[in-house]
Amino acid sequence: MREDEEAETADSRLAARLAGLRAERGWSLDELSGLTGLSRSTLSRVERGELSPTAASLGRLCTAYGRTMSRLLTEIEAEPPLLVPAGSQQVWYDASVGFTRRSVSPPHPGLRAEVVEATLDPGAEIAYEEPPVPGMEQHVWVREGSVRITVGGTTHTLGPGDCLRFRLRGPSCFHCPGPERVRYVLMIVMP
Repeated sequence: MREDEEAETADSRLAARLAGLRAERGWSLDELSGLTGLSRSTLSRVERGELSPTAASLGRLCTAYGRTMSRLLTEIEAEPPLLVPAGSQQVWYDASVGFTRRSVSPPHPGLRAEVVEATLDPGAEIAYEEPPVPGMEQHVWVREGSVRITVGGTTHTLGPGDCLRFRLRGPSCFHCPGPERVRYVLMIVMP
């Protein structure tokens, strides 16, 4: 693809994303105009892809939508691949703890969720002082063994097939009481 075609495609995706953000909030062009100080006509042309926003106008739109410019621009990147072959899924092992983490569906700027398969050896414990992103949503689905998860000051014991779901706002801890290792699937959804 030629450079000018790539820029045109990015502009089209940006226009569509800006229109989508306004629609998600149920705002009229007049309401958005009042929030940004940009004319209704300019906003309409930007959303139809007839006019590329200036850095200043894009900054105003980002403020109205509660996004950084970099976040907005990553939201319009090309679609992530549909297939993530098992051989390309990154695996990380922490021998000091007995923790294995496989990135089944890795994060992508155009997506809000990721899927991780994890195993903890018997007796292993992982504690996090704070979430990387406060308010992120997590779903933990146990496939084998058992795990004790402490979140929000409450400890939950999960066995095979059990699922715990929560928004993470503070410390958390994952502990495998044994006697066998635990294997679980973790779905992370960014706010």
